[in-house]
Amino acid sequence: QVQLVESGGGLVQAGGSLRLSCAASGRTFSTTTLGWFRQAPGKEREFVAAISWRGNSTYYANSVKGRFTISRDNGKNTMYLQMSSLKPEDTAIYYCAAKRGGVPTSQTSAIPTYDYWGQGTQVTVSS
Repeated sequence: QVQLVESGGGLVQAGGSLRLSCAASGRTFSTTTLGWFRQAPGKEREFVAAISWRGNSTYYANSVKGRFTISRDNGKNTMYLQMSSLKPEDTAIYYCAAKRGGVPTSQTSAIPTYDYWGQGTQVTVSS
């Protein structure tokens, strides 16, 4: 069982930055594939970024590529999402997700891939 808790959300002006954290419980954190997803009001949940269990492979949605950076610290059982150049369209609830073991590249952005989900943290970007 893996429990995930997000933090770091808040209100920021367009062009600003935020860093989200996802703290995980469980001894298998270092062997889990991790991802960030987001859901805006009235929209479906969508993929943002993912990182392999070794941290040597990262994946991004086109809409955030070049602005967001995903990383992980297995020693602290924590994953991060550094968000820069934020836009009003980045406003959403951000969720972290985990899948034990490796994930084929083609499946890293798929919601059903992930077994465990956090409760989410709100990010609001004002114009």
